Amino acid sequence: MTEEGLETIDSCSLPDKYKVWCLQFMLIPKLLWPLLIYDICLSSVETMEAKINKYTRKWLIVPPSLTDVTLYCHQAKLKLPLKSILEDYKAGKARLLSMLEDSTDLIVRAVQSKLKTGKKWKVKEAVEVAKESLRMKEIIGHTQTNRQGLGSSKMEWWSKTKGKAKRNLVIQEIRGEEDKGKL
Repeated sequence: MTEEGLETIDSCSLPDKYKVWCLQFMLIPKLLWPLLIYDICLSSVETMEAKINKYTRKWLIVPPSLTDVTLYCHQAKLKLPLKSILEDYKAGKARLLSMLEDSTDLIVRAVQSKLKTGKKWKVKEAVEVAKESLRMKEIIGHTQTNRQGLGSSKMEWWSKTKGKAKRNLVIQEIRGEEDKGKL
């Protein structure tokens, strides 16, 4: 499905920058849905991302040696507005696990132990690490990270958030860890 979609976009007569737009806003969301619903291992998603990266580099007219850091990293100096299917896959699986864990229905809560993502990355471990990191950030407190003064940015505390806000904090932390892993 990935290869067919990429070849279809490549064969159309659009300028290359619009092909990247089609990839980001049409093909990747179409690919993400089955990835989040079915138990697909991480290595399959990495293979899909490698194919996507090949076409993205071709359409952006950059050398094949350009790293993924320049394409997808949001902490680097040059930030391209591209999203990684691998990062979205991990965030989606973490969101699904968090929703299942926080469910009020006992039967739904029992389903969460059956989420499988392969041997390379375990969603349950990643969510636990993210939660521990958020608890540690709360212990450390609000620190200054740039030239802005103290109190100029709002901090959401792990212990004070509930429900969807707590899930969003976990997902942001997992995305941040993925971004740090690229650097």
